[in-house]
Amino acid sequence: MAHTPGSAVIPGGPSPDGSRRSRADRNGGRRSPRITLDDTSKRIIEQLQQDGRRSYAAIGKAVGLSEAAVRQRVQRLIDAGVMQIVAVTDPLMLGFRRQTMIGIKCEGNLGQVADHLAELDEIDYVVITSGSFDLLAEVVCEDDDQLLEILSRVRQVPSVTSTETFVYLKLRKQTYSWGTR
Repeated sequence: MAHTPGSAVIPGGPSPDGSRRSRADRNGGRRSPRITLDDTSKRIIEQLQQDGRRSYAAIGKAVGLSEAAVRQRVQRLIDAGVMQIVAVTDPLMLGFRRQTMIGIKCEGNLGQVADHLAELDEIDYVVITSGSFDLLAEVVCEDDDQLLEILSRVRQVPSVTSTETFVYLKLRKQTYSWGTR
């Protein structure tokens, strides 16, 4: 399978040089090499997007591989940072009283600010954006006091000039089944 320079070909394996990226590298805001997936890997991902609990045997039947081959490919896709298999929940239904998106305006190096925010355990999502805000960060909190403490820490990050907090009142849709390209 041909690939472009700087891309990793994953028929189910790490990049061509054999290296694997750490979780921090995958989530730290640094640009990763583009990964090219073969059709079988895409079909495995689509199977798991439909049902993350689907057995490797069932996936194997659907894509024409053995259970062991599916297990290996899934592990390689996870190791490469292509996907995660997690239970997606509605935090407000689990007793957390606040879920918010924080719009952040900054000066200077956005990547450094994003990396700093990504280090905070209470922040579960950080993205560099265009538009009114430079960054968006999602936070799940037990209460308003914890939210205030987190906002104070965010505002103390060097280069942060202002924040605006959007409190989630009710989750109406959350989906991760956008398929593959």
